[in-house]
Amino acid sequence: MQTFINLCKAIVGNEHVLTSEVEQKSYLEDWRQRVVGKALAIVRPSNTEQVAALVQLCQDHHVPIVPQGGNTGLVFGSIPDQSGTAIVLSLKRLQGIRKIDLDNHTMTVEAGCLLAQVQEAANEVGLLFPLSLASEGSCTIGGNLSTNAGGTAVLRYGNTRELCLGLEVVTAQGEIWNGLRELRKDNTGYDLRDLFIGAEGTLGIITACVLKLFPKPTQTQTVFTSLDSIEQAVALLETGKKQLGASLTGFELINQISLELVHHYFPQLQRIFSETSAWYVLLEVTNHGTVYDLDHQLEQVCATALEQDIILNASIAKTEKQAKNCWAIRESISAAQAKAGKNIKHDISLPISQIANFVKTTDAILQTAYPGCRMVTFGHLGDGNLHYNVSSPVHKDPEQFLEHQKIVNQIVHDQTMQHAGSISAEHGIGELKKAELRRYKSKVEMQLMRAIKNALDPQNLMNPGKILE
Repeated sequence: MQTFINLCKAIVGNEHVLTSEVEQKSYLEDWRQRVVGKALAIVRPSNTEQVAALVQLCQDHHVPIVPQGGNTGLVFGSIPDQSGTAIVLSLKRLQGIRKIDLDNHTMTVEAGCLLAQVQEAANEVGLLFPLSLASEGSCTIGGNLSTNAGGTAVLRYGNTRELCLGLEVVTAQGEIWNGLRELRKDNTGYDLRDLFIGAEGTLGIITACVLKLFPKPTQTQTVFTSLDSIEQAVALLETGKKQLGASLTGFELINQISLELVHHYFPQLQRIFSETSAWYVLLEVTNHGTVYDLDHQLEQVCATALEQDIILNASIAKTEKQAKNCWAIRESISAAQAKAGKNIKHDISLPISQIANFVKTTDAILQTAYPGCRMVTFGHLGDGNLHYNVSSPVHKDPEQFLEHQKIVNQIVHDQTMQHAGSISAEHGIGELKKAELRRYKSKVEMQLMRAIKNALDPQNLMNPGKILE
């Protein structure tokens, strides 16, 4: 394979073909340090033409390709297998902001741009790119598109798919499809854009995209509430939708265990309430009016919720510092879980009307099977996305509890499907969930997916072993 390596170097330069163990380490280990793969080389192109040349080279030499952005994924989608026969094609050097169209409210950027870079580029011209994730300082927009990432503002703005108008893609044959259209209406055949978004690099490699931009809200307000039940959280969501309309931007659910983990491991974050409750909801509201308008709307929502016994208490952030503290609490849950020990994670979505019954039923089943197990439940209730995580009982070894992961997953995912949900809301399938996908997708769906894969990537060199076998 030395000839192949030398040809890669001829395309991207010697310093951008990494073959030593030390150089490759950060590219081969997943974000949570659970899996380490092997690669023939890490190859780092700087533009779309180099990506296309590398894909053509891999086709000629039958070398598998694992596309990688920021390597912040949670389902091993950007990690190669143990064979060491694949290259990791890192897109981190594709960081150009190609165009900003102020009148059209669009931005054309390359796939290796960090999400935070895209947000800042929009901010600098007085506009907003609303996708917001805890990993925005390290994840790339190409990775966000490849997994159709969600985040905290889906309720108002939608997933990454809804924020993208066009793509540039290098196909499995090494051809460049220029679909960088800045159109909001384009009914000219099959929607190829939507085919590549969410495909996790198994059909082609996204190298650039056209993103929607929005007017920046003139006012933002944050509210933390405490509640007794998820039923009340759902009622609060309905009240907020009715009284706030499109101003309701974020609606995050947090259970007591999640909050206590954060305050235990991050004591510098200020507590919102002195008393504890079973559940909490963090709301964000934005508008283009005045501070008075927003405060008045929020006071009405909170007053209605208190009068109807929907919430126990509410704290409206009075300063930007207080608002940042509220969001820091929400965004620190995963880090607090990691400090507490390994746990069994689930990224599921459900109809909002089914969430309360799902949690009640599934909690009971798991407590019967594993008495004392701790449910760390939080997520984007506004769009039905729960991070339903199961931790070992106190005084039990988390590593030993992980031995039950397969059974726990089946319990959770069986209940998810019984409640008309999905086993993956925003993290994707990758390597981690492909067996689960076969279990819960219909035969017809799997056949259609395989037909698409076989048609676009007949040699099965694009991220092989991910999503499909």
